[in-house]
Amino acid sequence: MRGEASKRARMLVTPEGLALPMTVASRGSRAGALLLDLTFIVLGIVVFIVSLVLLGVSIDTLDDAPSGPVELVMVICILLLFLARYGYFMYFELGPRAATPGKRLLGIRVAARDGGQLTAEMVIARNLVRDVEVFLPAFFLLGGGEQAGVAGLAAFVWLAVFVLFPFCNRDGLRAGDLVAGTWVVEARAAKLRQAMSIAPDRSTDYRFGPQELAIYGEHELQVLESVLRQGQPEALRDVAQAITRKIGWQLGAGDEREFLEAFYAALRGHLESGMRFGRRKRDKYS
Repeated sequence: MRGEASKRARMLVTPEGLALPMTVASRGSRAGALLLDLTFIVLGIVVFIVSLVLLGVSIDTLDDAPSGPVELVMVICILLLFLARYGYFMYFELGPRAATPGKRLLGIRVAARDGGQLTAEMVIARNLVRDVEVFLPAFFLLGGGEQAGVAGLAAFVWLAVFVLFPFCNRDGLRAGDLVAGTWVVEARAAKLRQAMSIAPDRSTDYRFGPQELAIYGEHELQVLESVLRQGQPEALRDVAQAITRKIGWQLGAGDEREFLEAFYAALRGHLESGMRFGRRKRDKYS
C-alpha cells in the first residue's frame, strides 16, 4: 500500500518557488467519489419528486394543458435538472474546500497543477468537459442498440477515449483536468497535538510591521498553514527563506519553525483585522 502511495507522491511548486509534497488521488478514489456524488444527486431528485407527489402534483398533471402553477412546477423541474448536472459540482468545488461531498468523504480535493489558487475558470472548464467524459457516454450506453453502423462505432470509440483517458497518464488526469490545469490530490485531515490557534505565542520574539504583513493574503496564509501542519524540514526552510527575502530579513539556521509560527499568527491577525473593516485581501496580487 505504501509503495502504491509513493508512486503517487508529487512535489507541487508554488508561484513563490516553494516545493510542497502532495499525493495524487488514486483512480479508484476518484471513481468512488463520482459515484457517491451521482448517488447524492439522484437521491436529491427523488426527494424532490416525492415532495411534488405529496403536494398533489403528479406526472399526469404535468401532461395536461399547462396552467400557471403547472408551468411554474415544470420550470422548477428543468432548473433542478440543470443545477444537478452542472451546479452541484461547480458549487462545491468553488468552495473553500474545493471538494464535493463525495470527494470530502474519500479525503480528496481539486487543486491547481501550477501551485496557484484554484480559480473559477478552472472549475468551470473541468466541469463542462464532464459532459463529454461522463454524461454523453452514459446516455450512449443507456440508448442500447439504437446506434448502429459505422457512425455508432465511431461515436463509441470517441467517447471511450475520454472514459479511459485517466488510465493513460501517470497522474490519473481527466480530459477536464488537462484542459483546466487541475488535478485531484489527497487532502486527509492531519491529527495535531494542538490547534494552530493555541500554538505558542512568538510575538515577543518576532515583530512584523503592516508593510511586511501586507505582502501576502489569504491564499498565502493557507499555504503557510499547510507547511506548518506537514512539518517537512526542507519545506519549512524554503518557505522561511522566501518570506525573509520578501520582507528583507535575515534568519538564523534552525529558527525556521519559530519564525513561521510567528509570521503565521501575525499575518492571520492582520488579515482578520482588515476583514472587520471590510477590507479583504484574497492573495498577494489583490
